[in-house]
Amino acid sequence: MTFQDLNLSTQLLNALDDLGFTTPTPIQEKAFPVVMSGKDVVGIAQTGTGKTYAYMLPILRMLKYSVQQNPRVLVLVPTRELVVQVVDEIEKLSTYINVRIAGVYGGTNINTQKQIVTQGLDIIVATPGRLYDLAVSRALQLKSIQKLVIDEVDVMMDLGFRHQLMNIFDILPQQRQNIMFSATMTEQVEEIIKDIFINPKKISIAKSGTPLENIKQYVYSTANFYTKVNLLEYLLEDNEAFQKTLLFVANKRMADRLFERFERTFPNQCAVIHSNKTQNYRLRSIEQFESGEHRILIATDVMARGLDIDDISHVINVDTPAYPENYMHRIGRTGRAQKKGNAIIMVTSQEEESLEAIEALMEMKIEQLSFPEAVEISEELTPEEQPKIKEIYNPHKRPNDDEAGAAFHEKKEKNKKVNLGGKYKREIKKKYKKPKTRGDKTFNQKNKKRKKR
Repeated sequence: MTFQDLNLSTQLLNALDDLGFTTPTPIQEKAFPVVMSGKDVVGIAQTGTGKTYAYMLPILRMLKYSVQQNPRVLVLVPTRELVVQVVDEIEKLSTYINVRIAGVYGGTNINTQKQIVTQGLDIIVATPGRLYDLAVSRALQLKSIQKLVIDEVDVMMDLGFRHQLMNIFDILPQQRQNIMFSATMTEQVEEIIKDIFINPKKISIAKSGTPLENIKQYVYSTANFYTKVNLLEYLLEDNEAFQKTLLFVANKRMADRLFERFERTFPNQCAVIHSNKTQNYRLRSIEQFESGEHRILIATDVMARGLDIDDISHVINVDTPAYPENYMHRIGRTGRAQKKGNAIIMVTSQEEESLEAIEALMEMKIEQLSFPEAVEISEELTPEEQPKIKEIYNPHKRPNDDEAGAAFHEKKEKNKKVNLGGKYKREIKKKYKKPKTRGDKTFNQKNKKRKKR
């Protein structure tokens, strides 16, 4: 099947011709008629198989020209980088269509984005936090949304966006088409589907956790972080083989630590991105890596879904991710668009259980490579790897924090009283009883005077 066989407009076919695309991927072929039908859709496909075009081609085919101010299509994504890239992909497809598109995300001036959305939109791509802020401030009206697309919803759950997502769903029109695409399916994602989807049609190209066949995977057993660094320096010396390498690390500290080391080892060849970097810095790092100015990019898991860069030769997992799904998304940055790719994972003895969980998810063993003899095994440990010093005996330290110390004494009786609130009124009510009417109150007072006489 070719794109000519799908019910696409001439404008979309011309845009696809300009991009050099003639044949739809399996997910694009299966999703097109279902999305066109207007039914709710849940698509499961491996990363790098063209999910963005799978939902945007039918949406753009059905989107009619309009001059209304409020957007009719909402695309929710987890990261700023993914907003930028999805907007870029939609703009490529809509070259010959009069469609107004904008992307909004946190970390930038909200007033600038308010000015953009008030000028009128057809499609808005957003992160949940910034979208909700714009909706609450009334700068953005969501009453005209006809199609909601949730991309990489499992990452949104991991990042704690569930509450914001549910708030967004509450202010969207009830009559709308819900479309979800992801590479993995988790329990939290299943809950979202049950809550907001109506009899969704499920499209699955490969079961969740299936790696791309064109990615070769290897594992190295290592001693510690700095031994991994020594191994990385040994591997990355080969410029021809490792011409465009993406390194994934567990956190920002590891990313900065590795970047500082590589600045000395591989000067002007390395860039880094994580959530503490400014948006401009992150986008510039991606551009330099994509253009080939830098051949090494260090990133954290938050970036794993937002990176759609062509011709990445290697993805190296400097740490073993605790969640197997994160490994799937990391290695999915290479071997995209049916090209060949390589994935390497470095494992310490403490990370072997995580490796077993990854292999169990994929239902395959990763090929073990022997550790190169030329690489030095470091004895230096990071602060996180260093063993915690335990005090053997300290007579001045209580063994149990919950245990009462020598200065402890019971509260005095007056300090044991509990404030139940409104005690005076309660006592008066108990003594005199609550009068039913004003007349009863006067009657009670007269009776008291008589008793006193």
